[in-house]
Amino acid sequence: PTITGFLHLGGLRTALYNYIFAKKHQGTFILRVEDTDQNRVVPGAAEGIEDMLNWAGIPPDESPGRGGPAGPYVQSQRLELYGRAGAALLASGAAYRCFCSPQRLQLLRRDALRRQQTPRYDNRCRHLTATEVAQKLSQGLDCVIRFRLERGVQPFQDLVYGWNKHEVAEVEGDPVILKGDGFPTYHLANVVDDHHMGITHVLRGTEWLASTSKHLLLYKALGWEPPQFGHLPLLLNKDGGKLSKRQGDIFLERFARDGFLPEALLDIVTNCGSGFAEKQMGRTLEELISQFEVGRITTHSALLDLEALPEFNRIHLTRHIENQGLRQKLIRELQGLVELVYGDQQVDPDVLEKEYVERVLLLRKGHISLLKNLVSSDYSYLWVRPLVSRQQLQTISAEVDKIGKLVLGLLTRPAAALTVEELNRELRKVQEQTRETKYSSMMQLLRLALSGQQHGPSVAEMMVTLGAEEACGRIHRALSS
Repeated sequence: PTITGFLHLGGLRTALYNYIFAKKHQGTFILRVEDTDQNRVVPGAAEGIEDMLNWAGIPPDESPGRGGPAGPYVQSQRLELYGRAGAALLASGAAYRCFCSPQRLQLLRRDALRRQQTPRYDNRCRHLTATEVAQKLSQGLDCVIRFRLERGVQPFQDLVYGWNKHEVAEVEGDPVILKGDGFPTYHLANVVDDHHMGITHVLRGTEWLASTSKHLLLYKALGWEPPQFGHLPLLLNKDGGKLSKRQGDIFLERFARDGFLPEALLDIVTNCGSGFAEKQMGRTLEELISQFEVGRITTHSALLDLEALPEFNRIHLTRHIENQGLRQKLIRELQGLVELVYGDQQVDPDVLEKEYVERVLLLRKGHISLLKNLVSSDYSYLWVRPLVSRQQLQTISAEVDKIGKLVLGLLTRPAAALTVEELNRELRKVQEQTRETKYSSMMQLLRLALSGQQHGPSVAEMMVTLGAEEACGRIHRALSS
């Protein structure tokens, strides 16, 4: 990727397909940073991209951070290689020096746009003689190196789009491959790097499909064997529009900050696209690797419905809660969230105990989409005792004392089986001992006493989560206030 900003969902998808393809075939996944346009480089962006790939669980095998046998992995540190390639192309006549000023190029562009044509270089300097070139160099004139595009390109077989060819010489002027400052453009840098790094397969965005014939001409001119290319169709919003970067709502940092699991992001960006036998929510990275077939990638754009992301996250969060090892990490995260959100409300230290937090997670498994849902106002009763008065309870039922006494007796039985199923059965029996309070009203009364809220999990679940002692204490305090 270029390091002009943060890693977004489109970049994640490209990296992911490269990663799962490499792992599927026991290959090596390489991260190479493109920083040849120094004016657009954002400080820290390279480190941020690699950090996000590590966070997403698809770490590169070789990269600027990890190093490797084919380094360096930052293009600005490989200028000598590009210079040698440029010199070889000049020597063979496949490239030439261009002395056209920026002002002349701008005039060409304006003229083409005025005539409603696609701007292109007119190849003027292609026809300079060796003497003219030497003369201009002796005058100290600035120059770039352009690659000589030839007609009659060979077709190539794209891994996704099948047989392709683009007669680039008919629609483009000769492209710049080395700028005046010695930095290459994308076209030369990627050809040189892929060759020297031993790249066998490249999966990249479909916007580069039309340039591939140009790149293959460069490989041919340098006498190198090209890798196989596969171009991934666009990743679009569900309405078919481009993903918007303006609000920052497609950058991985935002999803990580909001508490989404990386597995959910990997799942949704592959589920909306292709490359697999069938659409299936909840796939793990291991399943993505085993089920992936590059030949199954279609040329249709992938429509991403981010409104479905919470459901994807719910599925993966449930899996994390069920896994004992992963659950320990969630317990620590939830403890931190409770202290962050409710720390100034005199939180009872008991609610931060591992056993209690683990019980909360296991009972709410499948009901929450994000871990932070558990510190929302809906679940405040789990961490802070509610203030409920006897008067509030009496507005629901005049039999508040009788109900309270019966439920306290139920919860303080010597061998009380505090399971949700058992409590649900026992609470039915309690209601049968009241004269005029309906079961729904009794549940409303108990829910209010336990949580201070009108809605939420079942009363039985609340009691099991809070534990018998805490549930009794809350009911007793509400009756006494």
